[in-house]
This record gives sequence, C-alpha cells and structure tokens, in this order.
Amino acid sequence: MPYVVTEWLGEHTELPDGLTAEQLAADLVRVGLEEEAIHGTDVTGPVVVGRVVAMSPEPQKNGKTINWCQVDVGEHNATDDEGNLVPRGIVCGAHNFVVGDEVVVALPGAVLPGPFPIASRKTYGHVSDGMICSARELGLGQDHEGIIVLEKHGFSAELGHDLTPGSDAIALLGLGQKVLEINVTPDRGYCFSYRGVAREFSHSTGAAFTDPGLPSALDAPLPAPTPDGFPVEVSDDAPIYGQVGCDRFVTRVVRGIDPAAVSPQWMQRRLTLSGMRPISLPVDVSNYVMLDLGQPTHCYDLATVEAPIVVRRARAGERLVTLDDVDRALDPEDLLITASPALADGEEGTHVLGLAGVMGGASTEVSASTTDVLVEAAHFDPVTIARTARRHKLASEASKRFERGVDPQLAAVAAQRVVDLLVRYGGGTADPAVSDLDRTTAPVPVLFPVAEAERLTGVAYAPERVGELLALIGCGVENSGEHGVLRVVPPSWRPDLTTPADLVEEVARLDGYDNIPTVLPPSPAGTGLTPAQRGRRTVARALADAGFVEVLTYPFVADAQLDALLVGADDPRRRAVRLVNPLSDEQNAMRTSLLVTLLQAVRRNVGRGLTDVAVVEQGLVTRPGQGVLAAPSLPGGARPTEEQLAALASALPDQPRHVAGVLAGEHVPTGWWGGGRRADWADAVEAVRLVADTLRVPVVVAADPDQRPWHPGRCARVTLADGTLVGHAGELHPQVVENLDLPARTVAFELDLDVLLDAAPAEPVEATPVSAFPAAKEDVALVVDDAVPAADVRAAVERGAGELLEDLRLFDVFTGPQVGEGKKSLAFSLRLRAADRTLTAEDIAGVREGVVTAAAEAVGATLRA
Repeated sequence: MPYVVTEWLGEHTELPDGLTAEQLAADLVRVGLEEEAIHGTDVTGPVVVGRVVAMSPEPQKNGKTINWCQVDVGEHNATDDEGNLVPRGIVCGAHNFVVGDEVVVALPGAVLPGPFPIASRKTYGHVSDGMICSARELGLGQDHEGIIVLEKHGFSAELGHDLTPGSDAIALLGLGQKVLEINVTPDRGYCFSYRGVAREFSHSTGAAFTDPGLPSALDAPLPAPTPDGFPVEVSDDAPIYGQVGCDRFVTRVVRGIDPAAVSPQWMQRRLTLSGMRPISLPVDVSNYVMLDLGQPTHCYDLATVEAPIVVRRARAGERLVTLDDVDRALDPEDLLITASPALADGEEGTHVLGLAGVMGGASTEVSASTTDVLVEAAHFDPVTIARTARRHKLASEASKRFERGVDPQLAAVAAQRVVDLLVRYGGGTADPAVSDLDRTTAPVPVLFPVAEAERLTGVAYAPERVGELLALIGCGVENSGEHGVLRVVPPSWRPDLTTPADLVEEVARLDGYDNIPTVLPPSPAGTGLTPAQRGRRTVARALADAGFVEVLTYPFVADAQLDALLVGADDPRRRAVRLVNPLSDEQNAMRTSLLVTLLQAVRRNVGRGLTDVAVVEQGLVTRPGQGVLAAPSLPGGARPTEEQLAALASALPDQPRHVAGVLAGEHVPTGWWGGGRRADWADAVEAVRLVADTLRVPVVVAADPDQRPWHPGRCARVTLADGTLVGHAGELHPQVVENLDLPARTVAFELDLDVLLDAAPAEPVEATPVSAFPAAKEDVALVVDDAVPAADVRAAVERGAGELLEDLRLFDVFTGPQVGEGKKSLAFSLRLRAADRTLTAEDIAGVREGVVTAAAEAVGATLRA
C-alpha cells in the first residue's frame, strides 16, 4: 500500500508545523484512508555504514552455517590491546554479501524496532560486537531474506552517497523520519499518489490544496501535439466487454541524455522512503512522477523502438521476456505495446515491447549506454490490466494503479513532467515532436435526487450542503431542471462515481461519519434465528461441551490431499469445482469433504507437539453434479430479473453443510487418578450419536468396510431410518494415519448436517415428567448370528421393553465356544421405571419376556443360558 512522506505531501497541500505521522493518520482516517502502519524512527543509537573486510563461514551442529565477519565501521571500530583501531567482529547468519560490500551495522547501544536493543553478546563461540541489519530489522519493509547491501539497494559514492565506514546510516536511509503507510480501498485508486492523498488531506482539514496534475502546474505551457510526433496506433480487435484496451497514448522524446547522469539525492531519498529502490535516472524519474501524480509512465531506449507503435492484443504463440527476466507465454487477452521493424511484408506491430500497463520488455530497457529516450504515458482499460496482472502473477506498481482507474487527463501532464526532469538532471533536450492519441470520453453525468442522501444515511443534509460537498471533490454540480434532482458530473479522476449511492457515500464521508446517528433498528416481530440456524448452534454447543474445539479451515484443496486419504479415482469426492484464479496453484479445487482440510489442521497441531487433539468443524462442501457449470453473465447497475436469478442459482453447485470431527491421542487424560484412555472408534460413533440426539433425529449405525479414509473393519455407516445416508465414523485407515503423520488409531467422523436438520422434528421439545418412584435394573444377554448388527438387536430390545424402559445400554459383546461357532452374545443393561408406581417382580419379568420375544422375532435371538 502507498507510503506517505510528509515533506513530499507538503508540496501539494498546506501542512501545520510539527505535523507527526500519527496526526497525519488521524486526519486521513476521517476521510476513509486508514492507517496500515507507521515506519521509521523506531531506530535510535549508533547505526552506521560498515565495510566487510573479512568473513569466515562456520558450519554449526544444528546444520546452520554462520559467517564470522570483520567489519570496518571507521571511528566506531574496536581497539586492540595496544590502543589501535581494528574492525569489529560480528556474527551474521545471512549469505547474500561478500567481502568488500558496504552494509548497515547497528552497534551496541542502538535500539531497533521491536524494541530490540543491540549489545555485545556471546553467540556461536564468538563475541558479536553489533549486528549487520536486514530491511525488516530496520523497519524498512518485510524483506528478511538477507542483509542490506547498500550498492544493491541503489546507494553508491558515484551517486553522491556517503558510504565512508562509520558514516551515519540513519540519515542515509531516511530512518530519522516517520513514514505513514495507508490502506486504499479498490474504488479510490487516485489515492495511490501524493496528488490524491494531498487532496484528501485538504478535504479532512480544510488546508489549501494545489493540484499538480493540472497543466497550469507545469513550468511552461503544455505543448500541443505535432504532425511529426512519434506515430501510435490502437488496433484492439477483441475488447473486453466492448471497452477498447487503450483510449489515450502520449509519446515524447528526449535526446542527448548523459548516460552517466544520476538521480538527485533528494529524489532518491523520497523514492526510498516511499518504498521504491533507486535504479537509474530515467527509471527513477518515471517512478517519481508515478508516485507524485498517480500516472504510470515508461521510458524506452529510443534506438530499440521502431515506428509506428501499435497497441494490440497478443497473438497465439507470442512470448515476451519482461524486465524481471521472466520469459512469459502471452494470452490473447493480454494488451501489448508493440513496435514495427521494417519487414518485407510490411506488417506492423511485430516487435513486442511490453505488457501494456503492467511491465515493459527487456529488449527495450533503458541501459547504461542509452542517450535517447522515448517516454510513454497512456490510459488503459482497468479490467484488461487487472486480468493480465493476475494471469501472469505480476502485480507491478503500474498495474496496481491502472486496475483501480487512472485519471485519463493526466497522461500529457505526466509525460511533460518526465521530460522536464530528464532535461534538468540528465542534460538532454526535449524533442519538439509530440504525439497524443486521445479517444477518451467525458464522464457520464449522474442524476442525483438530493433526498437520497437522507434516505440512505438518516442525516437531513441541506441541499446546499450536498452541492457544496460534491463540488469539493471536483464534481460539476448543476440543477437538472427536475425539482430536488442535481445533475452531477464526476471528475476525471473518480471513475467510481457512477450511481447516486456513490455520491451519497461521498457526502457522508466528507461531512463526517461521526455525524451519522447511531440507531439500533428494532427487530420485527416474529423474526429471529431460523430452525436450521438454531440447530447448527445447538450442535456446536453440544460438541464443545463434549470436549471438542471448534476450528475453521480454508475450503481450498489439492488432488494430493485426496490421494493421502486413499480416495478412489471414481469416488464422487474426486469431482470438484476447479478455481480459475486460485490463491495457490497447488490448492486449486473446492473441498468435497470437510475431513480433507480438517485433517490438515490436525496434522499441523500434532506437528507442533499437540498430540492429544479433539477438533470439530461445521462448514460447506462443494459437490458439483455431472456436466459443466455455466453461470450466466449478468449486467451491472441493474437488479437481475427473477429468471436471471433462477438461472444463476441453477448453475451453482450443491453446497451442503457438513459437520466433521477428529480425535487423536488420549481422549481421557492420564492424571493422579490413574492412566488415561486413547480415543477409539467408539468415541467417533458416540459423537455421531450426540449430534443426532441433540437434533432429536434417530439414526441407524452399521458397518461399512468400503469407505475411505476409514479402516475397513472399524468404520460405521450412519443413515436415517429410511436409509438416507448421513455420514461415516470410525478409525482412520493405518495408511492414511501414516500419510498424514498422525498418532496411531486416530478416529474421525463426518456427517451431512443438512440431512439431519431436514429430518429434525419441527415440534418444540416437551418436558418429560420425572417419576418419583424407584428404578429397577435388569440385564439381558442375547445370542445372535455373528453377522447381525448390534443396532438391529438394540432396536428389538427397545421395542420389547415398552414404555417402562428408561435407559438402554450395550455393555458386553462375547464370542467363543460357549455361545457356538458363528454366534455372538450381546449383553444389554436396562433401567426400568414407572411413572405411577413401584415396579413389581412381575412387571420386570414381563419386560424381560417381552425383550426376549421381540429379539427372537426380529433377529432370531435366543436368551443366553
């Protein structure tokens, strides 16, 4: 995000004396520019330039190699026993520097951001007498890959920098000044410039503002286009959404630049404080004007560019090596800047110069021998630039501005500013030839009902106040001829102002959000949580009460994650929605199972030493049907019709809500009371029953040997009474446990929560009267075939016991010669109670007889002798 150097900002708006970065942040946040960070001045004490005079790599037992360095810091050097100055010994873990490099050294007594005080300390067998610093350690950014090598960061004696060992590095790097970094929302791209920020500061404080983007701000009148200007053509035969990719293209030529000319130190300092590295005079001037005005420009080596320039879309098979030395395959949607070398067939635009609005090509880069420069300042379609930048993963400073919208009226002024600076500091001469292809259109007026401001904000703004605020941001405001309606023409730098609601936002922002009253809207009668929302929350509370920790994982997965879970190639979970623009190329699909991402969270926790884990997640999974999804493209600025909404909904994949949990390690911890108990398949099944009981939905649990990632002999299939699949639970397959480095015999469950919610009864829970009479206990052991599910036997016992049954529990399963081959004994404990009497022996015997009869009829059970 943009950095704001106070002294630079002060060139465009009047600043109060002693303005601090903190006060500047407070002023800007009132108009919607939030503080991202404040950089600098957290560095105090001796921070100096050092020259590495010797270094010795020393491998350590932990596998790391450190460098024992001798660093010359001038008058700050150490003294030997004879009083002579000698280089300081410093331990450094970075490896991006060599002997002879100038570096930044924090000496004992310095304090770096954190705060992190520097002192002489013994480490790796040496006394490290200071620290060689990286950019992040000095608060200059997030680069922590290596230490600052001053020459690589654009500092050299030839450029006028004092790199004498021992000289002050705080002044050199501009660390003595606080710099504000602001957060700019996508609709306010004009604030990616000092021009835009100064305008907003003026709105916030009432300070005078001088617009540097006007032709009147130049030192001389803006030259008009000439017939001999460098020829430019726009040939966009495939515009996106009908919007031509380039509607303005200005070129200027500066000849006779001294290749040895360097950027003035004030410019380099401002660029550095604004987060950009000085490179060369033409590049620095181009970057400086971009930061100042918000208009990206580009400098080409004129000797490498053949007329005419043609702006066009890429052709199949074209490639380009960009300035970052990456060879890129171009897409037909990419907008290109091309030149026209002399060819036999006369075809134009065959020499690709760069990706328009994103990055130039290496073949026309300004070099150390460049004397003649072609300056480009253009206006490009934001959608085109945004797509190209994302397609090539190339978020350049230019693309950040173009994709948010650049003022189309800036191009000529910005090009002239570049020319003026190159002439002043490079000794060149401005060529009188000027080219300006201008096909821009005026902003579309917005008819704005003044009452809309009060309707949307609740503040009764006077019509005069509304007009005053809109004029303040640069809008043209006049009566439309209709009562209470203004005709508002947005300024050229605000392409986001297209509807009355946009104008209301500006009125509220400039009048002050604090002036909008806080009103708690009353809740309409009969509203509240839906039954499904109440059910989801109840399930979450029940699982939390049972010891689970609720987590939230990202829904993006890779095919390799399904491979680790042994999911078959023909499994429906392999059919996933693929993302066109994923955050990670490796995780480019939407999850079809919660366990895929939940197990990764467990894996990370286990890898960090948390071996006893019980986590649960509720979330959506994406289950596309057969065929290709084809969502309609709806126009913006208008409410879709019911038919359009229905077509959009029908194109969406099914997204059921699931609940999944994983238990690993000890479920009951070891303590003074004795040994603990590891989680097993029964705990996963019990969690399933807890979810079902919470929603009052009866479920059937049966063995399922074919569902991965579960163990074939310890997996339960969970269904409704009508056979509808709800989910699975049990112990994970040993190979899955090994693939994910999980504790042995980790267990898990996953249920389709929407299925359970749909089956949940709508009637409220009725309290059951509590009997004051004593309970009776009875145990029954039934012998059945080994293949009979225990759930079927339990259901028969429950039916046979009748209304006297209060609780039923399976407490023993036995196999052996005592019950016969192919048989098993299931022992149930019954708790019986009547609401109106104490049970007699005859009552209990009747229940026992009913249980045996029902079990015999249902599953062929016999009473174990």
